[in-house]
Amino acid sequence: MPSTEPYLAGDEVPPATGSSASVPPPPSEGRGGVTRRQVTLSGLTLAVHSHPAAAPGLPPAVYVHGLGGSALNWAGLGPLLAGRVDGDAVDLPGFGDSPPPDDGDYSLSGHARAVIRYLDAGERGPVHLFGNSLGGTIVTRVAALRPDLVRTLTLVSPALPELPPQPTAVPTALLALPGVTALFARLTRNWTAEQRTRAVLGLCYGDPERVSPEGFAEHARAYAKRMTLPYHWDAMERSARGVVGAYTLGGQHSLWRLAERVLAPTLLIYGGRDQLVSFRMARRAKTAFRNSRLLALPAAGHVAMMEYPEVVARAFTELLDEYETGAADASPGRS
Repeated sequence: MPSTEPYLAGDEVPPATGSSASVPPPPSEGRGGVTRRQVTLSGLTLAVHSHPAAAPGLPPAVYVHGLGGSALNWAGLGPLLAGRVDGDAVDLPGFGDSPPPDDGDYSLSGHARAVIRYLDAGERGPVHLFGNSLGGTIVTRVAALRPDLVRTLTLVSPALPELPPQPTAVPTALLALPGVTALFARLTRNWTAEQRTRAVLGLCYGDPERVSPEGFAEHARAYAKRMTLPYHWDAMERSARGVVGAYTLGGQHSLWRLAERVLAPTLLIYGGRDQLVSFRMARRAKTAFRNSRLLALPAAGHVAMMEYPEVVARAFTELLDEYETGAADASPGRS
C-alpha cells in the first residue's frame, strides 16, 4: 500500500537556521498543573501539553503518542517524571488538539518532520524522546536521521514492521484501505463516546479493569470532542496508510535499518498481552537497536505507560541515571 506521500531520500531534515515558532495564545492550565499551548510553524500548528518540572534546569523530554491517540496518553507518566525531566507531550498533526497540516501530509516522514521542526524551532534538543506505537516509529526515525536532537530514546510497543501481523492487529491495519474508515464510521454512527472509548481501551490495555473511572471519563470526553472534528477519519486513514506504506520500504530506507542507525541509549518496552504489536518482536528490536535494554511486562497491553506508569517511570529513571553518569553509552545490551 503506497504512502500518502512518496518517500523522500533527502528526509534528513537539516537543523533550523532560525526559529519561526510562535506560541499563541498564552498557556492555559489543566488538571494536575499541566499547561497547554499551541506552537505555530509555517504550515503547521501543534498543541503541546507541558508537564511542569519540579525544579528549573531539568533536561527536556518530549512524548509522542500513537495512532488515534493524543498527549492525554502520557498523562500518567508525565507527572511521575517531573522530578527528573521537563516534559512536553505533543499532539501530532490532525490528532488531539492539533489541526491538520496545511499540506495534508500524514505519512510517517511527514509526522517525523513535524516533530523535528518542533524540536528545532523551540530549541528543545537534544531531548529524552518517548514514543508509543506509531509514535515509537516516528521517534525512531527522528533519532536515526537527527541524532543531534536525541539524548535517550524510550519506545513503548513501537510499530515496527511485523510480517505477518498478529490477527488482532489486522482490523487496525485495514484502516489504511480507501473507504474502510468511511464504512466503519457508518457502522458505528450510533455508538456513544463511552462505547467507543471502551472498545479502544479494551484493544489497547492488557487489563481494561486497570482504567480508573476518572481516567475513563477523561478519555471519553476527549473521544466525544474528537468525533466532532470533520477531519477525524481522514487523519486516521492517511496516518494508517503512511504506516503500512513505510512497512513496505526495503533496503537502506526500511524501518528496521533505521533502527540499526540509532545511536542513542534506548529503552524498549513490550507488553505480553499486546494485541497490536506482537510480544515476539521484542527480541528483534533488542537486536536492531545497538545500545538498548528491554523491559518486558507480561501483563501489559499496547500502552504500558498508561497501564503501568510507575514501572515505566522507574525503568526510564534507571536509564537516565546511567546516561547522566556516562554508563549508558558503555553498557549496551542490558535486559
